[in-house]
Amino acid sequence: MEIPSKYEPQRVEGQWYEYWTKHNYFHSTPDDREPYTIVIPPPNVTGVLHMGHMLNNTIQDVLIRRARLMGKNACWVPGTDHASIATEAKVVAKLKEQGIDKKDITREEFLKHAWDWTHEYGGVILEQLKKLGCSCDWERTKFTMDDNMSASVIKVFVDLYNKGLIYRGYRMVNWDPEAKTTLSDEEVVYEERQGLLYYLAYKIEGSEETVTIATTRPETILGDTAICINPNDGRYAHLRGKNAVVPICNRVIPIIEDEYVDVEFGTGCLKVTPAHDINDKALGEKHNLETIDIFNEDASLNSFGLHYEGKDRFVVRKAISKELEEKGYLVKTEQHINKIGTSERTKAVIEPRLSDQWFLSMEKLAKPAIKAVLEDDDIKLFPKKFENTYRHWMENIRDWNISRQLWWGQQIPAYYFGDGQDDFVVAESKEGALDLARKKSGNSNLTLKELKQDADALDTWFSSWLWPISVFNGILEPDNKEIEYYYPTNDLVTGPDILFFWVARMIISGYEYRNERPFENVYLTGLVRDKQRRKMSKSLGNSPDALQLIEDYGADGVRVGLLLSSAAGNDLMFDEALCQQGKNFANKIWNGFRLVKGWEVADLPQPEASKLGIEWYTSKFNKTLEEIEDHFSKYRISDALMAIYKLVWDDYSSWLLEIIKPAYQQPIDRITFDAVIHIFEENLKLLHPFMPFLTEEVWQHIAERTPEEALVIAKWPSAQPVNEDLIEGFNFATEVIAGIRTIRKEKNIPMKDALQLAILNDGDISSDWDVVIAKLTNLSAIDYVDSAVDGALTFRVKSNEYFVPMVGAIDIGAEIKKLEEELEYIKGFLVSVRKKLSNERFVANAPEQVIDLERQKEADAIAKIDTLEKSLASLK
Repeated sequence: MEIPSKYEPQRVEGQWYEYWTKHNYFHSTPDDREPYTIVIPPPNVTGVLHMGHMLNNTIQDVLIRRARLMGKNACWVPGTDHASIATEAKVVAKLKEQGIDKKDITREEFLKHAWDWTHEYGGVILEQLKKLGCSCDWERTKFTMDDNMSASVIKVFVDLYNKGLIYRGYRMVNWDPEAKTTLSDEEVVYEERQGLLYYLAYKIEGSEETVTIATTRPETILGDTAICINPNDGRYAHLRGKNAVVPICNRVIPIIEDEYVDVEFGTGCLKVTPAHDINDKALGEKHNLETIDIFNEDASLNSFGLHYEGKDRFVVRKAISKELEEKGYLVKTEQHINKIGTSERTKAVIEPRLSDQWFLSMEKLAKPAIKAVLEDDDIKLFPKKFENTYRHWMENIRDWNISRQLWWGQQIPAYYFGDGQDDFVVAESKEGALDLARKKSGNSNLTLKELKQDADALDTWFSSWLWPISVFNGILEPDNKEIEYYYPTNDLVTGPDILFFWVARMIISGYEYRNERPFENVYLTGLVRDKQRRKMSKSLGNSPDALQLIEDYGADGVRVGLLLSSAAGNDLMFDEALCQQGKNFANKIWNGFRLVKGWEVADLPQPEASKLGIEWYTSKFNKTLEEIEDHFSKYRISDALMAIYKLVWDDYSSWLLEIIKPAYQQPIDRITFDAVIHIFEENLKLLHPFMPFLTEEVWQHIAERTPEEALVIAKWPSAQPVNEDLIEGFNFATEVIAGIRTIRKEKNIPMKDALQLAILNDGDISSDWDVVIAKLTNLSAIDYVDSAVDGALTFRVKSNEYFVPMVGAIDIGAEIKKLEEELEYIKGFLVSVRKKLSNERFVANAPEQVIDLERQKEADAIAKIDTLEKSLASLK
């Protein structure tokens, strides 16, 4: 097979992905192997690939490909989430373009449009993941609105309702006026914003006296039903039992007393609007106040808004403050920083709103999930620091508002048969509901037509919290073969921003419905940020086009670029230069392969240098493999890649290939060639999870392979003994080589000119590596001498002195000055080390390995001083 002169990712990536899928390498079915299972955090069906997806899914692909190479039955389940709010918003917008208003069509008609939209655009992100190289089991692709997935959700709702854990309540909720739905507390993002504090004067009924209150939302005065003072505040004692008059609407409201009022905030007087503030609602219930809701569902004002009816709340805020000022009610305004709740999905400012909603009681359900992570260590979070976040959320958990005022999603299986508050039943089907309704109502003549299903849909997270179970149909068929084999899954890779939304809830459902953890390890990636540490977003325009990056640098280059600086839990400062580094690495591997395959092979004796080099690299490889395995066990994926990167770039490409390279236009011996090909194949196995396309391309060029011999299903290298003496010896040899190369560079001596090397023999210097040193520095001879060589250039490695004889080539005076300066520096260094070791506090508190390191520094400095003093003595 002809080897192209350049590696061209655009040419090979599609070819190999098609090859892998054609031979079904990614598909898994239960067998007698150890399973390794991961489920994808399902991206929104509306989504397209962005940098966060790229990082998250690259890490998952590294884990799944490595598991496959390790002989495990690797199963990566892909899929998408129906994303109620985001998808419904897109469908509504599309209908609007066609002149159709959602409120003018039926639910069934809307859902048809939603499904049409999903079928047209829903698979985009999964196709894009293929370009990244993701080796998902595509035959298992799931969608949270698939029939069996939806049936699972409904079954769980009914079960939890029957257990008394789901209830309906009239509560203050977070209302998204753009999406026109309620949100759970976790879907509200709080932002600090600069606003105003408005001081307003309310007249006291029957007098000219006024009382001043402070508010950040003057438009809500139209919903005021009381003014509250602190009973311990003497300033307002005279107002007890009196009434006030609300400006503009002239509603007469009582002045009530409650210690809830903060006497230090504003004027120490509080306006009470029970319909629009959760704390005001509590006061309203306590004092039996009227509740007046002034907003429509889109946060425009309703008929209680008087002449502002139909206008947006923020428009009204400006207009009413002007009216209040004109009529003498506005005393003053002050700058005020306020924490504003915004919708995580639409970014709209949230309105607190009273509404009938469905809730899931969480306190009891959360207990096994708290125990699993924080007490029993059954589930491990990486990095561990996120356990504190998890603890805070879980130990302060609130009931989950699971209903949404949307049509796209699983419709709540509650059926109403009368006008009473409790005239409803919950069932998996309408037919089942009819039986229950007849029993509950005592009306055996009740018909299906008389049942009205709740119009709300369930929160999207109520689907995805079942994901690790429902993808294997474990809710509908809890004893099926697949759930028994693949569950619990092994690793979950996701972002810390959904640790509670999704991760904690999956743990809760796992213990509730399988009585075991849903996964063993949770790897929490950081956020991808730009070089200015800003979170990447479309609005900032700082998020690169993911597919364009793949086009420019190749999928492998982008994967390496992302992973080189993405330690778990730490944000990644993305720089396109990282992708260029990944592309350069791919080219380095390709060129190294072409170099080796370009050598002529002959039946020759193996040179001693090549034999030694192969032995050294084998040990270095095995030592690096130990490091890599340790990194993977701790989910330090970035460190694992860096270890492989250094092994291949430095040890293999820069050292081993130079050691074994035959002389110009000379053949290489067959023993060395076969050994280096084997080494290269082992390197490719380590690289494959990170750079799947390049490594498969090279693997297939090395030799003709059958489909059963493809790299994607090859065998991960196994641990072998490490010869530390060889590694240490080589490290010492490289320092000698560096010394000779420095002399060549400083004196401008070309490599073609052979040099001699003399080593001051102290009886403890090994000659094992002389053949390698001689080859890599072009030495004609290496001599061991008993005394310094006059007129030679010198350098030192540890306590040993080396001479390169060059008569007349050395300036004795300059050499003496250089040695004296170095001696003075080393003596100063020794003083600082001894000072540290004489500090009793340091020695008592520092770890043992730190003390040992300082003592080694002391010994090395003493040896170096001795060598320098001898060198100076020989020159003087």
